[in-house]
Amino acid sequence: MQVLSGLRAGLLAIAALAGAASVAHADSGTISIRIFKAGFVIGGSAGSGVLTFQGRRYPLSIGGLSYGFTFGASETHFRGTVSNIRRPSDVAGVYAQAGAGAAAVRGAQAVVLTNQSGAVLTLTGEQNGLIVSLDLSGLALSLQ
Repeated sequence: MQVLSGLRAGLLAIAALAGAASVAHADSGTISIRIFKAGFVIGGSAGSGVLTFQGRRYPLSIGGLSYGFTFGASETHFRGTVSNIRRPSDVAGVYAQAGAGAAAVRGAQAVVLTNQSGAVLTLTGEQNGLIVSLDLSGLALSLQ
């Protein structure tokens, strides 16, 4: 009886370690995206990008909406990292943010966003165009 109890405890310990290893196995990749945004009160954005994960490149499609004070149009090129992902599809999802910004011809941008899967985008880039915004926005990324 004690042998079975010891065996059961050992199996539970192995299962707990395997579960902890899978949580710690989250990986990261690099991401490059290009977003076009335009609006007057209600804004829209669209773009494309590339996720590089474990040596492979995955094309991305980007779309989104914003509501608040938005006026103008811009193009932003972002580069950065995506962390806390286990597979490329973890980057897909909706990233929401509230923000304020302005760009007249050129402006720097930096943002950290999280989706429902826990993927974290840490991006920096440059915005070109003429836009002023104080809005709530959502950005949807999907694998093509």
